[in-house]
Amino acid sequence: MLFKQIEYFQSVVESGNFYLAAEKCCISQSAISQQIKKLENELGVKLLDRHNRTSSLTKAGEHFYRKSLVITEDVSRMIRETRRIADDSGAVLRLGYYEGYYGSELSEAAAEFSQKYPTVDIQITIGSHEKLYEALENDAVDLVLNDQRRAFSGAYNNVILSQSTAYIEISTRNPLSRLNVVETEELKNIPCILVANENSHEEERRYYEKIVGLKGDYIFAGSVQEARLKIVTGQGYMPVDVIGEQKWFDTAVSRIPLVRNSEPFTKTYCAFWRKDNSGLYRRICGYTEGEILRRCVIFPLLTQKTRSSITVGEKIVVR
Repeated sequence: MLFKQIEYFQSVVESGNFYLAAEKCCISQSAISQQIKKLENELGVKLLDRHNRTSSLTKAGEHFYRKSLVITEDVSRMIRETRRIADDSGAVLRLGYYEGYYGSELSEAAAEFSQKYPTVDIQITIGSHEKLYEALENDAVDLVLNDQRRAFSGAYNNVILSQSTAYIEISTRNPLSRLNVVETEELKNIPCILVANENSHEEERRYYEKIVGLKGDYIFAGSVQEARLKIVTGQGYMPVDVIGEQKWFDTAVSRIPLVRNSEPFTKTYCAFWRKDNSGLYRRICGYTEGEILRRCVIFPLLTQKTRSSITVGEKIVVR
């Protein structure tokens, strides 16, 4: 009961009053008030100062609240691990994503999955486009969320998530920033900045040179933040993919549509996973692995994708 009383106490602190906390915890206001009082009596200290419609922490209450957050997380993790051991299935969902990706969609989908299936262990793999493709091919990952660089294979489930439109980000001090659209040919004398680690420089350069059609010199950055610093200091431009409608507010950087022979350049983002899934996930959760990926990973990504802006060359991969 003490653990539940602590959770009620945390809810009151975070909600600001007993009424909202009671609604959140699905109990009556009088019941949650009684539980907090019992907690205070057991501790022998006053945790909350009650006011007409609100409450505030005492000095002891503030200390107890901060410490209780660590305790409840430890207990929750212990419960999850205990259930996982008792389940004895060794169920693992391996998630991987492209090393330069900085959006929140994957983490949000993984959090939803973890909440629905706490006994399934989630493992994360980070790598370049080619490394992740190899991982999927060698059954080292369960799901790849990526832009389509190959023809669809019959060995995988291939789900189209969205299409992106290519833009470039360039310093507002560059004369090209005043254009409504920019041709790939017009960028050949300006260095192209890509986000990639040392092991994938050649892979990314080859893709953007031969497939996207961006000729000229290439500069590599280890993060999007580093790339944008290079942009504002006039070192080059960065190609980006934009999914959905987005507003752009950076006064030092312009974002301009990229076209090739007057045609917009688009990319298709897809989810890929193997068709030969085992029956392990159906036994654990009542669904096949693929169905779980659709319900708890792909669906959240589909609903969130219109809010995301993905730098060209950035991908998410899941296993």
